[in-house]
Amino acid sequence: MKLTDLNELAGIIRELKEKGQTVVHCHGVFDLLHIGHIRYFEEASAMGDVLVVTLTPDRYVDKGPFRPAFPEDLRAEAVASLNMVDYVAVNAWPTAEETLRLLRPDIYVKGSEFKSITSDKTGKIQKEKNVVDEIGARLAFTNDIVFSSSHLINTYLSNLPEEIDAYMKLFRTRHSLADIEELFEKMASLRVLVVGDTILDEYLYCDPLGKSSKDPVLTAHYRSRDMFAGGALAVANHVANFAGKVTLCTVLGDTDSHEDFIRSQLSPNITLYREIQDKAPTLIKRRYVDGYSFNKLFEVYVMDDSGLNREKDAAMCRWISDHAGDHDLVIVADFGHGAVSDAMVSVLCDKAPFLAVNAQSNSGNRGFHTVTRYPRADYVCIAEHEIRLETRQKNGQVPPMMERLSRQMNTKQFTVTRGRKGSIVMNGNGGFVAVPAFARSVVDRVGAGDSVLSVTSMASYLSASNEMIGFIGNVTGALAVEIIGNKKAIDLPGVKSYVTSLMK
Repeated sequence: MKLTDLNELAGIIRELKEKGQTVVHCHGVFDLLHIGHIRYFEEASAMGDVLVVTLTPDRYVDKGPFRPAFPEDLRAEAVASLNMVDYVAVNAWPTAEETLRLLRPDIYVKGSEFKSITSDKTGKIQKEKNVVDEIGARLAFTNDIVFSSSHLINTYLSNLPEEIDAYMKLFRTRHSLADIEELFEKMASLRVLVVGDTILDEYLYCDPLGKSSKDPVLTAHYRSRDMFAGGALAVANHVANFAGKVTLCTVLGDTDSHEDFIRSQLSPNITLYREIQDKAPTLIKRRYVDGYSFNKLFEVYVMDDSGLNREKDAAMCRWISDHAGDHDLVIVADFGHGAVSDAMVSVLCDKAPFLAVNAQSNSGNRGFHTVTRYPRADYVCIAEHEIRLETRQKNGQVPPMMERLSRQMNTKQFTVTRGRKGSIVMNGNGGFVAVPAFARSVVDRVGAGDSVLSVTSMASYLSASNEMIGFIGNVTGALAVEIIGNKKAIDLPGVKSYVTSLMK
């Protein structure tokens, strides 16, 4: 049988090598098998006695929305149908590094497009080369024709919904992949100050058991627990994966502060400035979650939202006044839980060289917290339900609401995120663009808006167009909703991979 389990394949390779045969290994997604793949396998096969191929499993394919086009079992079957391929297995990891350590082939072969290792901005090829050297194998490259499965799928076999397909065809006529990469390169030199509420997102995974026999109460069997760095911590981590220098200004509690955990969760290029709120806990949002569906059953806030005392608030205001000008832009992630006082709002509006704001409406601030507490903001990014609350309009079109608030706050650009309906971006001249949502599957919506705020704020500072801001914002949001809570920050390689797949 050509199709085999990865561990079984490791045993087969050991036996083949003991017999003196040279084992050649190829690895990839191979989503749409084409002539480029066939010639790649033919050339690789000629380098040794036995050709083994491993495939990236569906859950780790990062080629963009609605990919892979073909599930892993069909992709494996297609590769196994080729005469020059001897064994095929589906990988168990996101990359080939651990696979190489397990299989230990004699030769690892990549396509000719990967010959220049230094031009691989993801760094994956260099990591694979390091493992190849570690196991005493040889890295080789083919020299034949190169095709892109993503380009062929997007051009001839697009499985994108009609709305996204039509939008991308138009977007590609106006923007190139080089334009987007240039924008990301500019972000790398930015100095960003993030101000806002620290939130620790605690997830308690349970198996619901049903209604209690005595009381009208849902009972559940506790299974496990996760704690994630959310709120302004998450925004700072997102930003840190794109910008060069990030400073985080926030408030922690002096009881159950979790400061060691918080510092351990921050990216190395983040400098933390914090004030301590007396006799208060660091804010925790504790969510009880169905461990199978990830549906949230119940939520508890552990907080004291009264804010800092007068002396400490004044100290934080002075710090912001002294340091805001050392940064290119200030991003405020204001969740309305007391970290950002009215005095602080005045300082931010006065001292920030470029001010990007999100003022979140949530059950913890009960509608008392809206974005117009900021009399000025260069960029605003809020959700549709937040702008409807702000304008007191349950129904009606969103663009007129955006125009009204934009005039009131004198914004240069304004984004409203709309969940499955995508987003709308407006500039100060009254130009609008609507961008569809790219998300394929939604695991958890918590933190998606924070990721959009983080990346689009930097893009707005860099004078990106409405269309560009909407595009990269929705790519970021699509990646974020596939992650449980803020388990990991959105990173540049992941965004670039997603963007590349859409632009080919």
